[in-house]
Amino acid sequence: MPRDDYLEVDLAYGRDGLKVRLPRGRTTLIEPTYVPGLPDQVGALQTALRNPLGAKPLRQLVQPGQTVAISVCDGTRPMPSKVVLPVLLAELGHIPSEDITILVATGTHRPNTDSELQEILGEGIFQDFRVVNHSAFDSNGLKRLEDTPAGIPVYLNRIWVDSDVRITTGFVEPHFFAGFSGGPKMVAPGLAGFDTIMRLHNADMIGHAKATWGVTHGNPIHDAVRDIARQTGVDFSLDVTINRDRDITSAYAGEMFQVHQAACRVAKGSAMQAVDASFDVVLTTNSGFPLDQNLYQAVKGMSAAAQVVKQGGSILCAAECSDGIPAHGRYQEILASASGPEELLAMINTPGYDRHDQWQVQIQAQIQIKARVLLKSSFLSQGEVRAAHLEYVDDLDAAVEEELARHGSDARICVLPEGPQTIPYVS
Repeated sequence: MPRDDYLEVDLAYGRDGLKVRLPRGRTTLIEPTYVPGLPDQVGALQTALRNPLGAKPLRQLVQPGQTVAISVCDGTRPMPSKVVLPVLLAELGHIPSEDITILVATGTHRPNTDSELQEILGEGIFQDFRVVNHSAFDSNGLKRLEDTPAGIPVYLNRIWVDSDVRITTGFVEPHFFAGFSGGPKMVAPGLAGFDTIMRLHNADMIGHAKATWGVTHGNPIHDAVRDIARQTGVDFSLDVTINRDRDITSAYAGEMFQVHQAACRVAKGSAMQAVDASFDVVLTTNSGFPLDQNLYQAVKGMSAAAQVVKQGGSILCAAECSDGIPAHGRYQEILASASGPEELLAMINTPGYDRHDQWQVQIQAQIQIKARVLLKSSFLSQGEVRAAHLEYVDDLDAAVEEELARHGSDARICVLPEGPQTIPYVS
């Protein structure tokens, strides 16, 4: 095919990106609606904090002598905490720093290292404030609350529960089974105990038809997360939306549910993109660093692609995976315990089956029942990719050509350069 018949597309991949060549007449490019960053991000944050939705401003809400816990994203999320936290903490300037604890909402992820925390928060905040990695596995660091109306046992971080004032910070984007990130997810699973997280992520919840991207009404996971956050009592919330440049595009502060709803509207308008029909081949990423640092996280990019791939189609996922599979957690162990996606799903759906990270395997297997999944990674070996029941890609350009040829001369490809920052759907 002549060179003019191709277009070159920049993919979000690791920190530096990756270029791919695609046939012009057969390619549909889908990206989120670009929203420029706010011209004065600090000013917008200050305005939101001082004019909150349904709550008093922090300077009135928090009194000297009270203890404050602030929930923040861990290193797997591109939350601009370095920008957000200094503005938030300035509004708490009347509170001594020793009375403020910053809790890193890791869920079941590994704890962040000191160097990672400095990168996430900024060196000044890391040095001046008490920063604690949440652990879902430390029973001494958890406190039991009443079960949710649905009977989910609630274990939450003890520091969080015992603080006088509880504040969440997060960024909002569509989430592949909770509907949207941010808001109440900064409490659970972010600060929840292992038993709580397992119930939130069990096979029935994950397999529910409405536990998917951008769906809140009737989504049992979203409902449960809201119940847990409501039960613990969140006094104030700050949510932002961001664009591909990691610039803040909107900021809302105040009562958590009002704030989250407002940010979800913005995120949905940008990320959710309608298409007329499904595609034979979908090329996706996992939004580059930090989200594509391991294969576990890359399932999100696969899930975005699965929304518009034909039954029996092909998904090509480009995720750098600098952190490997990863080695921590049980995702790799579960993948290795069965011969393929059908057997994995049967195992996970067996009554009484209960394993850490089973939810990610379940979603991956569901995707693979629908389509072949191929992976381009700079850090995973061919053996590691195959052990995860995926097909290894060395040359991405060649893989695109091969998959289109596999599906015939009329086959069409959709590309999601920003991965799950874009959620396509067939209208």
